Amino acid sequence: MRQEILEQADTLVVKVGTNVLADAKGRLDPSRLADLAQQIAELKKAGKRVVLVSSGAIGAGVGRLALSGRPNDLPGLQACAAVGQCFLMRAWEDAFVPHGIPTAQILLTAGDFDNRTRYLNARNTILTLLEWGAVPIINENDTVSVAEIRFGDNDTLAAMVANLIRSPILVLLSVIDGLFERDPNTDPSAKVIREIPEIDDAVLERAGVSKSSLGTGGMKSKLKAARMASIAGASVFMARGTDPGILKGLFGPEEKGTLFWAKKEGLPSWKRWIGYTAQPRGSIKVDAGAARALVSQGKSLLPIGITDVTGNFHKGAVVTIVGTDGIELARGLSNYSAADTLRIKGLRSEEIASRLGAFAYAEVVHRDNLVVLSES
Repeated sequence: MRQEILEQADTLVVKVGTNVLADAKGRLDPSRLADLAQQIAELKKAGKRVVLVSSGAIGAGVGRLALSGRPNDLPGLQACAAVGQCFLMRAWEDAFVPHGIPTAQILLTAGDFDNRTRYLNARNTILTLLEWGAVPIINENDTVSVAEIRFGDNDTLAAMVANLIRSPILVLLSVIDGLFERDPNTDPSAKVIREIPEIDDAVLERAGVSKSSLGTGGMKSKLKAARMASIAGASVFMARGTDPGILKGLFGPEEKGTLFWAKKEGLPSWKRWIGYTAQPRGSIKVDAGAARALVSQGKSLLPIGITDVTGNFHKGAVVTIVGTDGIELARGLSNYSAADTLRIKGLRSEEIASRLGAFAYAEVVHRDNLVVLSES
């Protein structure tokens, strides 16, 4: 199955974690970069296009500045990123030079994905670079990002990039072998689960709370990123990036790492942006009947099923739809502003005109502009 996935895929997004590239002191390991560049070059020779999401800028900055550890304050982190980013890119350029492969740096913020125009510009730039034979190397623009507009970690960024370019494969490389059946720190006999058909709540519960010394992500962030990408239609591999030849090993007879199956139907680009990229501007709470209609029956959201509205969103904004328990069920584009949605909540569609003075839409969120996130 793994070999079939690779043979059918034309594009891969490969995310490399900080601890894969750097030693404990934050210094980049040229041999690791060289090994990964060699493997990517082989994939390109086989006709594959590869996008690299590379962590390591802040860690590289820590090492380059000879600091005792990773700063805890935002200005310190951004200063380390400013120093480390150019150092990281030079290291990647040096690693790809022997293979005659040009590299391109792309720094992104969450705002680039939130704005539809910037989102499409980023997509067009990446696809053009791939067409020209370059390897785009993507990272978060840490020097300008702040907590409120951060991706949170490069696992999430990589999943969003995979959605952006509709890559059929996402590879998450870190310092773990994959998803274990039990915590290997407390049970050394625990084995890696080689294939997972669906990332449900039971799978998410396997994630611990640990994270790497130099990075920002942990198993939970990786599983959430894998879930995002797999629902949108990508097969996701999670493996230890420090193993020599790991990219070849993922698709070889040894079956290294963990494979998360892609959902067969996937999502079109427009719905990927609505459901997994754009930042919701508000929230609409619905009753149990509306929740069933959205999740199980493929219906639009009508005002009669709405019980509450939060936020100050405008018409056309992305909103999150939550059930009676507050758990997110779906996201979609609202046909009404928050104020107008509050005015018509609980009404039948034919009653909207009497409340607003005009009849525009029967649905608050039409099914064509809605993405279901929960199967329950």
